[in-house]
Amino acid sequence: MLTKQTAIQNIRAFNRFYTDVIGLLNKHLLDSDYSLAEVRVMYEISVGKEVQASQIMAAMSIDKSYLSRILKKLEKDGIITKSLSPQDARALSISLTAKGKKLFDTLNKASDHQIGQLIETLSSAQQQELVSHMHSIISILNK
Repeated sequence: MLTKQTAIQNIRAFNRFYTDVIGLLNKHLLDSDYSLAEVRVMYEISVGKEVQASQIMAAMSIDKSYLSRILKKLEKDGIITKSLSPQDARALSISLTAKGKKLFDTLNKASDHQIGQLIETLSSAQQQELVSHMHSIISILNK
């Protein structure tokens, strides 16, 4: 029987393995000038079109001050813009600029390419098995 401590050690070993495989510990993601957290914020903005900071905080489970620092950098770099929310004049909507959309699209394609290279030697059945196990992990941990 698997002990809790053994399970913890195995999960942590897998986490170390996967972060090494896709380079998550690199200071910048996909040879860009942006960290994983910064690119994830761009992702959340891109899927929401115009979002509020509170929505990003909820989606990413990050605190307000950390998000604020990320948004300041992205705004300074011309990646995002803030405007009054059409739904609530007290709130700001955040959206990607044309430069931000282009950058995010480039990073998104690079990420797809990276994962494509990772699985290119796997058979179709192995790819399906991998994805199925990933869905199982998500399902188990979301309970």
